[in-house]
Amino acid sequence: MSRKIRVLIAKPGLDGHDRGAKVVARALRDAGMEVIYTGLHQTPEMIVETAVQEDVDVIGLSLLSGAHMTLFTDVISLLKEKGMEDVIVVGGGIIPDEDIPKLKKIGVAEIFGPGTLVEDIVSFIEKHVKREDR
Repeated sequence: MSRKIRVLIAKPGLDGHDRGAKVVARALRDAGMEVIYTGLHQTPEMIVETAVQEDVDVIGLSLLSGAHMTLFTDVISLLKEKGMEDVIVVGGGIIPDEDIPKLKKIGVAEIFGPGTLVEDIVSFIEKHVKREDR
């Protein structure tokens, strides 16, 4: 029996709005994934340490604060330091369209903006998590 996809949903930085993150977390759980929600005000170091401890396949970062370029870059750099380049990083929240190609260039797999169907997020994760890892 293969293990469930493990997803860490995190709210980095000072952003205090987590309704969207909670909706996504519930949808992923309802789709049969194991979901760890870190809560608000997480540092990149806290997020990556939790990812290591929980042996996650995916990290979902939800940002509304405008600090997405710095926070995504820091999380991806820390993952590389820990030898966890195989962890898929996705994001959501309010991220300007012009920043999405830059984020993808540094290693973010996908950005899901406001109005994205949760079914599309589930489908993306299921498609991109390597089957042999489960």
